Amino acid sequence: MSAGLWARPLPRVGGKRKAVSKAASSESSDSRGLTSAFELRHNGLRWTRRAVHIALLVFLVVGALGPLLWLARAAITPTQDTLRTPMAFWPHGIAWQNLKTAWVDLDLKLYFKNTLIIALGSWATQMLVATTAGYALSILRPRYGQILYGAVLATMFVPAVVLLVPLYLTVLNLPISHTNLVNTYWAAFLPAGASAFNVAVVKRFFDNLPREVIDAARVDGAGSFRLFWYVVLPMSRPVLGVVSVFAVLAAWKDFIWPLIVLPDPAKQPLSVRLPSLAPVTELDIFLAALLISTVVPIAFFVIFQRFFLRGGLDGAVKG
Repeated sequence: MSAGLWARPLPRVGGKRKAVSKAASSESSDSRGLTSAFELRHNGLRWTRRAVHIALLVFLVVGALGPLLWLARAAITPTQDTLRTPMAFWPHGIAWQNLKTAWVDLDLKLYFKNTLIIALGSWATQMLVATTAGYALSILRPRYGQILYGAVLATMFVPAVVLLVPLYLTVLNLPISHTNLVNTYWAAFLPAGASAFNVAVVKRFFDNLPREVIDAARVDGAGSFRLFWYVVLPMSRPVLGVVSVFAVLAAWKDFIWPLIVLPDPAKQPLSVRLPSLAPVTELDIFLAALLISTVVPIAFFVIFQRFFLRGGLDGAVKG
């Protein structure tokens, strides 16, 4: 009888202790900021904090989108209106013909094609090197993998400007084949594959993949290639999306390297050709060309982010 009486309240006491500990932990976590949980109970302080958050958010949005919105407005505004009243909203109407004039007269179609070729080639090269190198260092784990990984990370400390001359000499006389790649698209995007940052990002993501899935695939008889193609890559869509966005945007805005290896204006991308056309182009037409050149990377970023990053890892593991 006494044992039964003592056995009943134990779960209640334990439950109370757990509730108290959870409340204490949540209160301690809330009190780590500038305002504690006790201070947030006052309406004045709570509304002040919300107002500061909203003001900071508006400031960041205006600071990030302000230049783009101004460019969109100025691209369809006559030159005189932009120079006289740069912050006014179309005092003498909207000049939609600026976009058509910039596309036709500046031959943006050709430079768009060059930019797309370089961006897609850079993306393919970086994805191939990053995924295979990350897979070898993280999943296959060779004997001297840590030394190789340390050597890859060491290249991140070398300034990119220092590598311009060695890279140019390499593409000028390619080893073994002795081929001159200058003034070809290959010279513009092949060096982008040597990105230690992408290798490190992919390798770190592969390290966090569920090992039980990889071990189960090996038990089922999957080789290195099948494991890489059918197991590791489907579970790595988020990091592939991140690397893809970095690769395409970096290739789209690169200026120095395409300027060096592509001396022919007919093969130059937008980032190189537009600055050379600025001195001989009307301001409104040039701003329209800049707007057209920024639409594609912005749209690519939005679509790529929604398509890849929203999927997550859980769906791949469940499938």
